[in-house]
Amino acid sequence: MGTLRSLAFLTPGNYPDDDPFSGLDATLDLFAFGERLGFDGAWIRQRHLEHGVGSAAVFLAAASQRTSRIELGTAVIPIGYESPFRLAEDLSLADVLSRGRLQIGFSAGTPPHADLLGDLVFDGDWRTFDLGYGRIERLVANLRGDYLGDPDTVIHSPGNTQRPRLQPHSPGLADRIWYGGGSTRSVRWAGGHGLGLLTGNIVSGERSDDFVTAQSQLIEEFRASGTTAPIAVGRVIVPLDSADRRTRKRYQEYAAGRHDRTLKPHGDRRTLFAPDLVGTAAEIVERLHADPVVTSATALRLELPYEFDREDYEQILTDTVTLIAPHLGWSPSS
Repeated sequence: MGTLRSLAFLTPGNYPDDDPFSGLDATLDLFAFGERLGFDGAWIRQRHLEHGVGSAAVFLAAASQRTSRIELGTAVIPIGYESPFRLAEDLSLADVLSRGRLQIGFSAGTPPHADLLGDLVFDGDWRTFDLGYGRIERLVANLRGDYLGDPDTVIHSPGNTQRPRLQPHSPGLADRIWYGGGSTRSVRWAGGHGLGLLTGNIVSGERSDDFVTAQSQLIEEFRASGTTAPIAVGRVIVPLDSADRRTRKRYQEYAAGRHDRTLKPHGDRRTLFAPDLVGTAAEIVERLHADPVVTSATALRLELPYEFDREDYEQILTDTVTLIAPHLGWSPSS
Protein backbone atom coordinates (compact mmCIF):
# COMPACT_ATOMS: atom_id res chain seq x y z
CA MET A 1 0.00 0.00 0.00
CA GLY A 2 1.42 3.37 -1.03
CA THR A 3 1.34 6.37 1.25
CA LEU A 4 -1.58 8.69 0.61
CA ARG A 5 -0.21 12.23 0.73
CA SER A 6 -3.28 14.23 -0.35
CA LEU A 7 -6.89 13.75 0.69
CA ALA A 8 -9.59 15.95 -0.83
CA PHE A 9 -13.34 15.90 -1.38
CA LEU A 10 -15.51 16.88 -4.35
CA THR A 11 -18.99 18.18 -3.64
CA PRO A 12 -21.86 19.05 -6.01
CA GLY A 13 -22.92 22.34 -4.38
CA ASN A 14 -26.65 21.59 -4.46
CA TYR A 15 -29.33 24.09 -3.48
CA PRO A 16 -33.15 24.29 -3.57
CA ASP A 17 -34.70 26.09 -6.52
CA ASP A 18 -36.42 28.70 -4.34
CA ASP A 19 -33.46 29.36 -2.03
CA PRO A 20 -30.08 29.06 -3.76
CA PHE A 21 -28.29 31.05 -1.08
CA SER A 22 -28.91 28.48 1.63
CA GLY A 23 -27.34 25.64 -0.35
CA LEU A 24 -24.39 27.66 -1.62
CA ASP A 25 -23.72 29.04 1.85
CA ALA A 26 -23.85 25.52 3.30
CA THR A 27 -21.32 24.37 0.68
CA LEU A 28 -18.98 27.23 1.59
CA ASP A 29 -19.33 26.16 5.22
CA LEU A 30 -18.52 22.58 4.18
CA PHE A 31 -15.23 23.81 2.67
CA ALA A 32 -14.37 25.45 5.99
CA PHE A 33 -15.47 22.32 7.86
CA GLY A 34 -13.20 20.18 5.69
CA GLU A 35 -10.29 22.49 6.38
CA ARG A 36 -10.82 22.14 10.14
CA LEU A 37 -10.85 18.36 9.78
CA GLY A 38 -7.48 18.52 8.06
CA PHE A 39 -8.42 17.77 4.46
CA ASP A 40 -5.82 18.87 1.94
CA GLY A 41 -8.31 19.94 -0.73
CA ALA A 42 -11.97 20.90 -1.27
CA TRP A 43 -13.35 20.76 -4.81
CA ILE A 44 -16.60 21.93 -6.40
CA ARG A 45 -18.32 20.66 -9.53
CA GLN A 46 -19.21 23.20 -12.23
CA ARG A 47 -22.70 22.57 -13.64
CA HIS A 48 -24.91 24.55 -16.00
CA LEU A 49 -28.75 24.78 -15.96
CA GLU A 50 -28.81 22.67 -12.79
CA HIS A 51 -29.08 23.44 -9.09
CA GLY A 52 -25.32 23.76 -8.75
CA VAL A 53 -22.39 26.10 -9.27
CA GLY A 54 -22.41 27.64 -12.74
CA SER A 55 -19.20 29.61 -12.17
CA ALA A 56 -16.49 27.79 -10.27
CA ALA A 57 -14.25 30.88 -10.33
CA VAL A 58 -16.85 32.96 -8.48
CA PHE A 59 -17.52 30.21 -5.95
CA LEU A 60 -13.84 29.54 -5.27
CA ALA A 61 -13.20 33.25 -4.80
CA ALA A 62 -15.87 33.21 -2.08
CA ALA A 63 -14.43 30.00 -0.60
CA SER A 64 -11.02 31.65 -0.40
CA GLN A 65 -12.47 34.11 2.11
CA ARG A 66 -13.91 31.33 4.31
CA THR A 67 -10.68 29.30 4.43
CA SER A 68 -6.96 29.93 4.84
CA ARG A 69 -5.04 26.74 4.06
CA ILE A 70 -6.99 24.14 2.11
CA GLU A 71 -6.49 23.80 -1.66
CA LEU A 72 -9.54 24.96 -3.63
CA GLY A 73 -10.37 22.99 -6.74
CA THR A 74 -12.98 22.54 -9.43
CA ALA A 75 -13.71 19.42 -11.47
CA VAL A 76 -14.44 20.01 -14.11
CA ILE A 77 -15.03 23.19 -16.11
CA PRO A 78 -16.36 22.33 -19.60
CA ILE A 79 -14.03 24.48 -21.68
CA GLY A 80 -16.46 24.58 -24.59
CA TYR A 81 -18.56 27.24 -22.88
CA GLU A 82 -15.64 29.44 -21.90
CA SER A 83 -13.57 32.24 -23.40
CA PRO A 84 -9.95 31.20 -22.83
CA PHE A 85 -8.94 34.77 -22.01
CA ARG A 86 -11.91 35.89 -19.92
CA LEU A 87 -11.97 32.69 -17.87
CA ALA A 88 -8.22 32.99 -17.34
CA GLU A 89 -8.82 36.48 -15.93
CA ASP A 90 -11.48 35.18 -13.51
CA LEU A 91 -9.39 32.23 -12.36
CA SER A 92 -6.28 34.34 -11.92
CA LEU A 93 -8.21 36.84 -9.80
CA ALA A 94 -9.63 34.04 -7.64
CA ASP A 95 -6.16 32.53 -7.26
CA VAL A 96 -4.72 35.84 -6.07
CA LEU A 97 -7.54 36.16 -3.52
CA SER A 98 -6.79 32.62 -2.30
CA ARG A 99 -3.05 33.34 -2.10
CA GLY A 100 -2.26 30.67 -4.66
CA ARG A 101 -4.48 27.76 -3.58
CA LEU A 102 -6.53 27.04 -6.73
CA GLN A 103 -6.47 23.68 -8.52
CA ILE A 104 -8.41 23.84 -11.80
CA GLY A 105 -9.79 20.85 -13.70
CA PHE A 106 -11.12 20.98 -17.28
CA SER A 107 -12.89 18.85 -19.84
CA ALA A 108 -13.01 19.36 -23.60
CA GLY A 109 -15.47 18.48 -26.34
CA THR A 110 -19.12 19.38 -26.80
CA PRO A 111 -20.34 20.30 -23.31
CA PRO A 112 -23.63 19.19 -21.69
CA HIS A 113 -26.83 20.93 -22.83
CA ALA A 114 -25.09 22.38 -25.91
CA ASP A 115 -28.28 22.41 -27.97
CA LEU A 116 -29.86 24.68 -25.37
CA LEU A 117 -26.88 26.77 -24.32
CA GLY A 118 -24.51 26.95 -27.28
CA ASP A 119 -26.18 29.83 -29.11
CA LEU A 120 -26.61 31.76 -25.86
CA VAL A 121 -22.98 31.38 -24.81
CA PHE A 122 -21.59 32.42 -28.19
CA ASP A 123 -24.42 34.81 -29.08
CA GLY A 124 -24.91 32.93 -32.35
CA ASP A 125 -24.13 29.65 -34.09
CA TRP A 126 -21.49 27.80 -32.06
CA ARG A 127 -21.11 24.67 -34.19
CA THR A 128 -18.03 25.90 -36.08
CA PHE A 129 -16.12 26.85 -32.92
CA ASP A 130 -13.17 24.85 -31.61
CA LEU A 131 -14.50 23.22 -28.45
CA GLY A 132 -11.56 20.85 -28.03
CA TYR A 133 -8.15 20.68 -26.41
CA GLY A 134 -6.88 23.78 -28.19
CA ARG A 135 -9.19 25.91 -26.10
CA ILE A 136 -7.48 24.64 -22.93
CA GLU A 137 -4.05 25.22 -24.45
CA ARG A 138 -4.95 28.84 -25.13
CA LEU A 139 -6.29 29.33 -21.61
CA VAL A 140 -3.09 27.93 -20.06
CA ALA A 141 -1.01 30.20 -22.33
CA ASN A 142 -3.03 33.18 -21.11
CA LEU A 143 -2.42 32.18 -17.48
CA ARG A 144 1.31 32.16 -18.09
CA GLY A 145 1.07 35.92 -18.54
CA ASP A 146 2.92 36.51 -21.78
CA TYR A 147 2.88 40.15 -22.80
CA LEU A 148 0.58 41.18 -25.63
CA GLY A 149 1.63 43.14 -28.69
CA ASP A 150 5.18 44.04 -29.59
CA PRO A 151 8.00 44.60 -27.08
CA ASP A 152 7.34 48.33 -27.22
CA THR A 153 3.53 48.04 -26.86
CA VAL A 154 2.20 49.77 -23.76
CA ILE A 155 -1.22 50.72 -22.43
CA HIS A 156 -2.08 53.78 -20.39
CA SER A 157 -4.36 53.85 -17.39
CA PRO A 158 -4.79 56.46 -14.65
CA GLY A 159 -1.44 56.85 -12.94
CA ASN A 160 0.21 53.99 -14.80
CA THR A 161 1.87 52.99 -18.08
CA GLN A 162 2.59 49.31 -18.53
CA ARG A 163 3.12 46.48 -20.95
CA PRO A 164 -0.21 44.66 -21.44
CA ARG A 165 -0.86 41.14 -20.20
CA LEU A 166 -3.55 39.31 -18.29
CA GLN A 167 -4.17 40.97 -14.95
CA PRO A 168 -3.91 40.17 -12.16
CA HIS A 169 -1.09 37.81 -13.07
CA SER A 170 -0.83 34.89 -10.64
CA PRO A 171 2.47 33.08 -11.19
CA GLY A 172 2.15 29.34 -10.71
CA LEU A 173 -1.54 28.92 -11.53
CA ALA A 174 -0.72 27.62 -15.01
CA ASP A 175 1.13 24.76 -13.30
CA ARG A 176 -1.93 23.77 -11.25
CA ILE A 177 -4.17 22.72 -14.15
CA TRP A 178 -5.79 19.27 -14.37
CA TYR A 179 -7.69 17.35 -17.00
CA GLY A 180 -10.62 15.03 -16.32
CA GLY A 181 -9.52 12.17 -18.58
CA GLY A 182 -11.66 9.11 -19.22
CA SER A 183 -10.33 7.86 -22.57
CA THR A 184 -6.97 6.86 -24.02
CA ARG A 185 -6.89 9.90 -26.30
CA SER A 186 -7.65 12.33 -23.49
CA VAL A 187 -5.08 10.98 -21.03
CA ARG A 188 -2.38 10.95 -23.71
CA TRP A 189 -3.16 14.58 -24.51
CA ALA A 190 -3.14 15.58 -20.84
CA GLY A 191 0.16 13.82 -20.21
CA GLY A 192 1.73 15.29 -23.32
CA HIS A 193 0.82 18.81 -22.19
CA GLY A 194 1.95 18.43 -18.59
CA LEU A 195 -1.51 18.62 -17.00
CA GLY A 196 -2.45 16.64 -13.91
CA LEU A 197 -4.87 13.74 -14.40
CA LEU A 198 -8.24 13.54 -12.65
CA THR A 199 -9.67 10.04 -12.92
CA GLY A 200 -12.81 9.28 -10.96
CA ASN A 201 -15.61 6.73 -10.91
CA ILE A 202 -16.40 6.95 -14.66
CA VAL A 203 -14.06 5.84 -17.48
CA SER A 204 -14.30 4.48 -21.02
CA GLY A 205 -13.87 0.71 -21.30
CA GLU A 206 -11.96 0.76 -24.56
CA ARG A 207 -10.07 -2.46 -23.91
CA SER A 208 -11.81 -4.01 -20.92
CA ASP A 209 -15.24 -4.47 -19.37
CA ASP A 210 -13.70 -4.27 -15.89
CA PHE A 211 -13.60 -0.78 -14.38
CA VAL A 212 -10.36 -1.11 -12.41
CA THR A 213 -8.56 -2.74 -15.33
CA ALA A 214 -9.72 0.01 -17.70
CA GLN A 215 -8.72 2.76 -15.26
CA SER A 216 -5.32 1.17 -14.67
CA GLN A 217 -4.74 1.09 -18.43
CA LEU A 218 -5.56 4.79 -18.70
CA ILE A 219 -3.08 5.62 -15.94
CA GLU A 220 -0.43 3.55 -17.72
CA GLU A 221 -1.11 5.48 -20.93
CA PHE A 222 -0.81 8.75 -19.03
CA ARG A 223 2.57 7.81 -17.57
CA ALA A 224 3.75 6.42 -20.92
CA SER A 225 3.61 9.97 -22.28
CA GLY A 226 6.64 10.69 -20.12
CA THR A 227 4.89 13.04 -17.74
CA THR A 228 5.55 13.28 -14.03
CA ALA A 229 2.39 15.35 -13.48
CA PRO A 230 0.23 14.30 -10.52
CA ILE A 231 -2.70 11.87 -10.65
CA ALA A 232 -5.75 12.22 -8.39
CA VAL A 233 -8.07 9.22 -8.07
CA GLY A 234 -11.73 9.68 -7.16
CA ARG A 235 -14.08 7.27 -5.43
CA VAL A 236 -17.59 7.56 -3.96
CA ILE A 237 -17.00 6.67 -0.29
CA VAL A 238 -19.89 6.58 2.18
CA PRO A 239 -19.02 5.18 5.64
CA LEU A 240 -21.89 4.12 7.87
CA ASP A 241 -20.18 4.14 11.25
CA SER A 242 -21.49 7.31 12.91
CA ALA A 243 -24.74 7.53 10.91
CA ASP A 244 -28.02 6.74 12.65
CA ARG A 245 -30.12 3.75 11.65
CA ARG A 246 -32.40 5.66 9.28
CA THR A 247 -29.48 7.35 7.55
CA ARG A 248 -27.65 4.03 7.15
CA LYS A 249 -30.69 2.57 5.44
CA ARG A 250 -30.88 5.56 3.11
CA TYR A 251 -27.20 5.23 2.21
CA GLN A 252 -27.59 1.54 1.47
CA GLU A 253 -30.65 2.16 -0.69
CA TYR A 254 -28.70 4.82 -2.58
CA ALA A 255 -25.91 2.37 -3.39
CA ALA A 256 -28.34 -0.40 -4.32
CA GLY A 257 -30.12 1.91 -6.76
CA ARG A 258 -26.84 2.59 -8.59
CA HIS A 259 -25.42 -0.94 -8.58
CA ASP A 260 -26.85 -2.14 -11.91
CA ARG A 261 -24.96 0.53 -13.82
CA THR A 262 -21.65 -1.00 -12.68
CA LEU A 263 -22.35 -4.39 -14.27
CA LYS A 264 -21.66 -3.62 -17.94
CA PRO A 265 -20.40 -0.96 -20.37
CA HIS A 266 -22.91 1.67 -21.51
CA GLY A 267 -23.34 3.34 -24.90
CA ASP A 268 -21.04 3.73 -27.87
CA ARG A 269 -18.22 4.96 -25.64
CA ARG A 270 -18.49 1.85 -23.45
CA THR A 271 -18.76 3.94 -20.29
CA LEU A 272 -17.88 2.04 -17.11
CA PHE A 273 -18.91 3.01 -13.58
CA ALA A 274 -17.07 2.11 -10.38
CA PRO A 275 -19.14 0.61 -7.55
CA ASP A 276 -19.88 2.99 -4.69
CA LEU A 277 -18.02 2.17 -1.48
CA VAL A 278 -20.82 2.12 1.08
CA GLY A 279 -20.31 0.20 4.32
CA THR A 280 -18.50 0.33 7.62
CA ALA A 281 -15.10 1.97 7.68
CA ALA A 282 -13.44 -1.43 8.13
CA GLU A 283 -15.25 -2.78 5.06
CA ILE A 284 -14.34 0.27 2.99
CA VAL A 285 -10.67 0.09 4.02
CA GLU A 286 -10.57 -3.56 2.97
CA ARG A 287 -12.05 -2.72 -0.44
CA LEU A 288 -9.66 0.20 -0.92
CA HIS A 289 -6.68 -2.02 -0.09
CA ALA A 290 -7.90 -4.44 -2.78
CA ASP A 291 -8.12 -1.66 -5.40
CA PRO A 292 -4.77 -1.46 -7.26
CA VAL A 293 -5.57 2.02 -8.57
CA VAL A 294 -6.10 3.40 -5.07
CA THR A 295 -3.14 1.55 -3.56
CA SER A 296 -0.82 3.14 -6.12
CA ALA A 297 -2.30 6.62 -5.69
CA THR A 298 -0.82 9.45 -3.66
CA ALA A 299 -3.92 11.67 -4.02
CA LEU A 300 -7.51 10.58 -3.34
CA ARG A 301 -10.72 12.57 -3.70
CA LEU A 302 -14.00 11.61 -2.06
CA GLU A 303 -16.76 12.19 -4.61
CA LEU A 304 -19.73 13.13 -2.45
CA PRO A 305 -23.15 11.99 -3.72
CA TYR A 306 -25.46 14.58 -5.27
CA GLU A 307 -28.56 13.68 -3.29
CA PHE A 308 -27.33 14.08 0.29
CA ASP A 309 -27.72 16.84 2.87
CA ARG A 310 -25.11 18.96 4.65
CA GLU A 311 -25.29 16.81 7.80
CA ASP A 312 -24.67 13.69 5.69
CA TYR A 313 -21.63 15.26 4.07
CA GLU A 314 -20.18 16.28 7.44
CA GLN A 315 -20.65 12.77 8.82
CA ILE A 316 -19.03 11.20 5.73
CA LEU A 317 -16.05 13.56 5.87
CA THR A 318 -15.57 13.04 9.62
CA ASP A 319 -15.73 9.24 9.44
CA THR A 320 -13.36 9.22 6.47
CA VAL A 321 -10.76 11.37 8.22
CA THR A 322 -10.90 9.51 11.52
CA LEU A 323 -11.64 5.90 10.53
CA ILE A 324 -10.49 5.35 6.93
CA ALA A 325 -7.73 7.70 5.76
CA PRO A 326 -5.24 6.80 8.52
CA HIS A 327 -5.30 3.20 7.25
CA LEU A 328 -4.20 4.51 3.83
CA GLY A 329 -1.10 6.15 5.30
CA TRP A 330 -2.62 9.64 5.45
CA SER A 331 -2.46 12.08 8.34
CA PRO A 332 -4.26 15.44 8.56
CA SER A 333 -2.55 18.68 7.71
CA SER A 334 -1.64 20.89 10.63
